[in-house]
Amino acid sequence: MKLTGAEIVIECLKEQGVDTVFGYPGGAILNVYDALYKHQNEIRHILTSHEQGAAHAADGYARATGKVGVCLATSGPGATNLVTGIATAYMDSIPVVAITCNVGVSLLGKDSFQEIDIAGVTMPITKHNYIVKDVNKLADTIRKAFRIARKGRPGPVLIDIPKDVTSNLAEYEPKKITPQKRNEEVNEEDLQTAVEMIQNSKKPYIFVGGGAVLSDADEELFEFVKKVDAPVADTLMGKGAFPGTDPYYTGMLGMHGTKTSNHGVSECDLLVVVGARFSDRVTGNAEKFAPKAKILQIDIDPAEMNKNVVITHGITGDVKVVLSKLNQMLEQQNHSEWIQTIEAYKAKYPMTYHPDVLSGPFVVEEIYRQTKGDAVIVTEVGQNQMWAAQYYKYPKPRTLLTSGGLGTMGYGLGASIGAKCARPEKCVVNIAGDGCFRMNMNEIATAARYQIPIIEVILNNHVLGMVRQWQDLFYGKRYSATILNDNVDFVKLAEAMGAKAYRATTREEFVRIFEEARNADGPVLIDCQIDCDEKVWPMVAPGEAIDQVFDEGDLKEKAKQN
Repeated sequence: MKLTGAEIVIECLKEQGVDTVFGYPGGAILNVYDALYKHQNEIRHILTSHEQGAAHAADGYARATGKVGVCLATSGPGATNLVTGIATAYMDSIPVVAITCNVGVSLLGKDSFQEIDIAGVTMPITKHNYIVKDVNKLADTIRKAFRIARKGRPGPVLIDIPKDVTSNLAEYEPKKITPQKRNEEVNEEDLQTAVEMIQNSKKPYIFVGGGAVLSDADEELFEFVKKVDAPVADTLMGKGAFPGTDPYYTGMLGMHGTKTSNHGVSECDLLVVVGARFSDRVTGNAEKFAPKAKILQIDIDPAEMNKNVVITHGITGDVKVVLSKLNQMLEQQNHSEWIQTIEAYKAKYPMTYHPDVLSGPFVVEEIYRQTKGDAVIVTEVGQNQMWAAQYYKYPKPRTLLTSGGLGTMGYGLGASIGAKCARPEKCVVNIAGDGCFRMNMNEIATAARYQIPIIEVILNNHVLGMVRQWQDLFYGKRYSATILNDNVDFVKLAEAMGAKAYRATTREEFVRIFEEARNADGPVLIDCQIDCDEKVWPMVAPGEAIDQVFDEGDLKEKAKQN
């Protein structure tokens, strides 16, 4: 049957099982929106307040489900407004397909109104991208885009379609999309070497990254940890791949990791790295990272081997597949003495915060208490993000959605809308700082328009908290451009956009308000007033080895000695 290019776009989305898209219309993409109108009972469209919100919502949808998220934008500024969201997805390997439309083929390259070479702009931040100038190639291009977004190490793909291609006619033949199979190939010699390294280890440590989440390898990982009999640390992106409630779990590793994890990894004789890329925020001084350990790295991307840290041995392959094969080959290990050493560290270095005042850690712990860990937590970037990582115990994968690689302020609100659309049965909470909230707070209007019951919790310290923390510790308390001393009232602002809103100044008020918010049938904002000098502890100074981790007590002790 003959269809227009716009109709082919919609039919291909239906082929891929897409049920929700996020976007913002405009002249160049109008034909696609007209076709979407006729299928609104099959594909739900969420009109965001800004295209960046659409990209983040598609990202949040993908992270919460493992499916491909989809966002739409028109040409020129509509397309460029997607760029930060596409880059966010690229840095964290999230499968997103962004569909933009451009000026007609005859107008390309002529500086036409709202023309931009969005394929050129996004080339460094996509797995692949296309500009489709022939309507006969459109359906196969869309199918390829979804396949590439999912395949191997996931990531975003962009499809740019000139407007006349969306109106041209072509023969369309429906295709049944079969699920992509995992690549089961793993080098047997690499597996055998890994088994020998594990068997020869006396002090193994397992370090888990986002690859274990993306691979849906939580069950295989759990079995692997128990067989190796080793403590487990994770990255920000790896949260939930191994249960944060398990006795083997020691917390996050790195700049704001626990003292237990940082000291344990620094003392281990074997570090098994599962789907992590050795970010600088994890390693600290890379030359001093895990100095006593042989390093065994498991990753789907061979480019990650020896990229940031020199490893002893690597296994390239799908994490789920590799762990499954290792579990079959491994005999039960016993490292009781090493586990006792780590348990002693956990007892010696508990995570603590100031009692009796409303604080970031208290808010996060209270959210955990009330949700019993059965929520999807989304964060912005900065102190709010680190407290959410430190004080909420993630029992399952895909329950922490956060911008890890790019560190995108303004990510969380759009992502929480996407997550709630994807997982309507879950309580979805976005934990934000006041600086981050200002970036994309217009998406409260989106949540209110569709009555999407997300909970926006703002840890409002009236400063750019993490930057101020660095200024306080390393820049002589010179608070350059980090004090937000204006009179913006977030409660009134949220109410003006159609949401319920409350202000909490005490712990008791937050407990009561959050209980109420969990039962609301639309978006709720909670403005939590916290101290501007509250810090994220512990911490590793930039350029230092991770075993040089310190906290507030260490600083006070050092001050006494001086």
